[in-house]
Amino acid sequence: MTVTVAATSTPAAPTPPLAARVAAVGGSPVRDILAVTARPEVINFAGGLPAPGLFDKAGIAAAFQAVLTEQPERALQYATTEGEPALRTAVAARIAARGLDTGADDLVITTGSQQALSLLATALIEPGETILVESPCYLAALQAFGFAGAHIVPVPCDEAGIDPSALDELVALHRPKLLYTVPTFQNPTGRTMPGERRAAIAEIAARRGLWVIEDDPYGELRFEGERAPWIAQYPGAEDRTVLLGSFSKVMAPGLRLGWLRGPAALLRACAIAKQSADLHTPTVNQLAAARYLADNDLDAHVARVAGEYRVHRDAMLAGLGDALPEGSTWIRPEGGMFVWARLPDGYDTAALLPEVVEHDVAYVPGAPFYAGEPDPATLRMCFVTQTPDEIAEGLRRLGGALRG
Repeated sequence: MTVTVAATSTPAAPTPPLAARVAAVGGSPVRDILAVTARPEVINFAGGLPAPGLFDKAGIAAAFQAVLTEQPERALQYATTEGEPALRTAVAARIAARGLDTGADDLVITTGSQQALSLLATALIEPGETILVESPCYLAALQAFGFAGAHIVPVPCDEAGIDPSALDELVALHRPKLLYTVPTFQNPTGRTMPGERRAAIAEIAARRGLWVIEDDPYGELRFEGERAPWIAQYPGAEDRTVLLGSFSKVMAPGLRLGWLRGPAALLRACAIAKQSADLHTPTVNQLAAARYLADNDLDAHVARVAGEYRVHRDAMLAGLGDALPEGSTWIRPEGGMFVWARLPDGYDTAALLPEVVEHDVAYVPGAPFYAGEPDPATLRMCFVTQTPDEIAEGLRRLGGALRG
């Protein structure tokens, strides 16, 4: 039997619109630049990617082979939302070895530390609530908090990071829910907050009633100077600081393995949010990372990577004076992956970028990293992906483009 459906002349109604938050937050300018500059001849300082030639490919492959050979059923099965016990135990031991008492139950494994930001935004922020961020700030954090509907207020910063006096005034004025900070080798600026400012932030958070999200994806990539304790280690911060970490910069970003450490009630809320997002982080990746940590010396590997990155940083710092216009300034990072520069007043790095790309080199304009009024003369450059010779050539091209 054939059923015929008569045609109708009534026009179809339009589909319902996308959520307003999508238009309000937008995409990542960094990823947009990477798409435009994908030509192999472009020396691209715009990315934030670790150097792929320094991945321990053999060690990671061996770890995957071991777990798939010895426990394939478990490796390929669903896992608990909070994360595989072996990996949580190993990560907790690494954190405790650096002075912050931590057990496996103090952690939730996340699909990269970026997911940790999204989970925290879901668990902590009601639409319209005020939060505080550094100025400038990690771009994807601004996106995560923007999607949650937060009212984002920037905290004034200098080359040493957050100004504690300004922070105290803003907390008193706005009564925010949380402060987000990357205190060590910050993205985008590369700056590091000294211990006395970390202690001041902990004191303000305790006195004013404030959550602190302390993001630390770069902290192990130190080239020089002394390590400051995490904010979570200072008096007053113990019950209100969430520490985020990641294997992306020290093992491999493709594993998408991060974690958050925090108070039990908040961890439970984040686990519930994670259940609705992805159920759990891939089991095989977690087990392989745990096996890698058991069979290899990650600290020794990170030391080798940091040694190489220092050479790259020095190559970039050596060439900036000739590449940038007279009167430009920049921050000398003690580690991490980025150099932040400011051109003299009157320059607009976003407007200049198309001409710069025509010279087969690229950077990220600084404006998208600001929650408040942007500084159009700023820019970020990543120094870890290119060789020192490529960095020198890229800076030569950049200088030619800026001289016009």
